[in-house]
Amino acid sequence: MRLTSLSDLNCSIARTLDVVGEWWTLLIIRDAFRGTRRFDEFQENLGMARSVLTARLRKLTDEGVLSRTEYSAHPPRYEYRLTEKGRALFPVIAALMQWGDTWAQGPGGPPTVIVHDTCGQVIAPILTCPHCRGDVTTANTHSEPGPGAIQKATAKAS
Repeated sequence: MRLTSLSDLNCSIARTLDVVGEWWTLLIIRDAFRGTRRFDEFQENLGMARSVLTARLRKLTDEGVLSRTEYSAHPPRYEYRLTEKGRALFPVIAALMQWGDTWAQGPGGPPTVIVHDTCGQVIAPILTCPHCRGDVTTANTHSEPGPGAIQKATAKAS
């Protein structure tokens, strides 16, 4: 089933979902962060249909989230690696994982944790303001139209 494209909407979330919002896509990216590189490894780890995996990998390479490099010419075989654009999805993956650990946890607790290599501690991601270094929450933020907002025509009363 072909989903409707969201790329024409004037919304960063909609345009992001157009790239990574299809079924399985974020799990492919998750596995790429864990070091999975080859088609057969993705297929084995995820248990998804080869045709679906092929389509998702093609979309992610076309969008510049993954790069594809040939490692065998006969038969042709490729490795997939996260690009800078793909690595920038780390906070998204970490936040989804944290949400799942809190609201959709299995009976044994979190199946995976994130460990900070510098100090060796298990961490949970937090949003921090780059200007004042304070925590960022729904209680202390709001949204406003940005420079790319489409201005709605306003009728002036006479």
